[in-house]
Amino acid sequence: MREDARMGGQVVVGVDIGGTKVLAGVVDEAGTVSSPARRTTPGRRGVTRQAEDALVEAVLESAAGRPLAGVGVAAAGFVDPAGERVMFAPHLPWQGEPLRDLLEERLGCPVLLDNDANCAARAEAHHGAARGAGSALMITMGTGIGGAVLIDGRVLRGANGMAGEFGHMQVVPGGQACECGKSGCWEQYSSGNALVRNARALMAEQPSVLAEVSGGRPERVNGPMVTAAAEEGDLVARQAFASVGDWLGIGTANLVAALDPEVVVVGGGVSAAGDRLLDPARAALRRTLVGAAHRRVPDVVAATLGPRAGMIGAALLLR
Repeated sequence: MREDARMGGQVVVGVDIGGTKVLAGVVDEAGTVSSPARRTTPGRRGVTRQAEDALVEAVLESAAGRPLAGVGVAAAGFVDPAGERVMFAPHLPWQGEPLRDLLEERLGCPVLLDNDANCAARAEAHHGAARGAGSALMITMGTGIGGAVLIDGRVLRGANGMAGEFGHMQVVPGGQACECGKSGCWEQYSSGNALVRNARALMAEQPSVLAEVSGGRPERVNGPMVTAAAEEGDLVARQAFASVGDWLGIGTANLVAALDPEVVVVGGGVSAAGDRLLDPARAALRRTLVGAAHRRVPDVVAATLGPRAGMIGAALLLR
């Protein structure tokens, strides 16, 4: 029997809200997503109500008039231990936002909240690439970098609910300014933003198909353009991916040295590049990891649930 039939027609909606978009979908017990809906988010310079409106609109479109059993939210930010507030979001305007209560009032159903990378890791542990692993690291690469630690199949949230914020480890003292207010953060060298910035810089030094597709204006270059160009063999795009992948491996080596996981799962939009990103990451991990010749270096694998992972993991909060 279908889950919505058992629940009297009620549906569970999972939501993934990040720096540029909201994704919502009805999620069943098998982790299948249906009725997807999408909205854009205002970014850090927007106002909180705009982000909340986008989220609510996506949920209601996905539910399509069906009663809500509950909504799980995967938020790109620091979520407090009680799962009530987004304390800080580098790419969204939330600072101490009581998001759970606000959404419960607007949607009229239970709402549960966690960090987006924690949700993605939870989904991969139940239905994806980390299934069966005793310990795993999840690294999500989108606008920035998120992450999560899985131990015995459970997400380690930390004393403040903020464990796994790998993207804001400082890897280059005094380096590239970050939207979090610090500088030299890992995500400034290995993320969707870093990929685009690398490609734009390289365009000024050598010929590239990106000059044609952007009309000769580097500021128009975006991530999908760089990915498409790399697939066509464009050297600039491939060099941009190689740099991002190399930095991915360097940062991962630090995490592996500290946590010694069985597997490292890489998800998020940038991971869609597959081995173009992961091969240089694997090489850099082996080159950088202390004692690599005397230990089993964990596999670095692509997440299998793609952009659905956050929604699936958010829905799992309700189950």
